[in-house]
Amino acid sequence: MDAAMERRVSVATGWASTRIAVLDREERYEDSYAITEEFREWITCMGENQSMLEANVLAVPRNPSKRGSMPNPLSSD
Repeated sequence: MDAAMERRVSVATGWASTRIAVLDREERYEDSYAITEEFREWITCMGENQSMLEANVLAVPRNPSKRGSMPNPLSSD
């Protein structure tokens, strides 16, 4: 995983961990559990199993225009 993507994952994981702690403090356990489940792979894999983390991170292609153009839905037939 490149450095930029790893930095983004680190920021998202930090946000999720902080949000979970705040929700737990407010006794909003259902919301806390939902975020825990959503970020579970990232939170448990940080710094341990890099290949498992890479399998759970989706990246948008850098040049999506190379995949072909979509037809214009506003154009008349």
